[in-house]
Amino acid sequence: MRYKTFIELGPRPRRPRWLAGRNRRVLSPGNGTPFRGGPTGGARVLGLDEAGRGSVLGPLVVGGFCCAEDDLPAVVGTGARDSKRLTPKRRAEVYARLSAVGERRSIALAPRTIDRFVARGGLNELELDAFARLVRSARPDTVIVDACDPNAERFGRRLAVAAGTDARIVSRHKADRDFPVVGAASIVAKVRRDAALAALRSALAEELGSGYPSDPTTRACVERYARDGGRVPPWMRRSWETVQSVKRARPARTLDQYVP
Repeated sequence: MRYKTFIELGPRPRRPRWLAGRNRRVLSPGNGTPFRGGPTGGARVLGLDEAGRGSVLGPLVVGGFCCAEDDLPAVVGTGARDSKRLTPKRRAEVYARLSAVGERRSIALAPRTIDRFVARGGLNELELDAFARLVRSARPDTVIVDACDPNAERFGRRLAVAAGTDARIVSRHKADRDFPVVGAASIVAKVRRDAALAALRSALAEELGSGYPSDPTTRACVERYARDGGRVPPWMRRSWETVQSVKRARPARTLDQYVP
């Protein structure tokens, strides 16, 4: 299984000026409710989320953000929240600020890897495995994950087994909305996925859109590369219905078409 794993660690800096006067109360859920039953003192908390799951172009990026529980108020101070609620400029600003608070971690899953798992109905399995790798590398005391399984509690139990950890697992739907540390993880995943798409645009010298099937620019890109039975490029998810529908509508040419 191929992964691209990125982990950024840095020295613990002095309190940044932009955190001056921030409320030091521990706010793990984004609704302002103190996080009950969690770690105390300097225990490590890891937030997990992903970006690009439904995209037809580029990688699925699983992101993690790990910090000391004492630094959870500083995560709030960075402006971390669900990445979908932030503009690209704002995401980049928060992403940079997060490096002063904790560790930004991510794993990029290539389209070919995604296709193999989708073929056997195992996209959740792939994501679970990537989350588990981040848990093992970060060695946290508490993990808060945005569950991709309809049954969030079941996903949490399976993550604990896959990671081989006795850490406390909090598995929730919409965790990126409710827990700033998971919002931070969503920003890590989104910023790194956006960077991958930007690099792809530059390499191809053409516009790709957002990478999602609902985007007309993305659909036009799929049409250009997947039509006429041509080989689907490695940065496109062949297993996606968007690609398959184009290939069905435009069958491969036969020798008869070239006979005068």
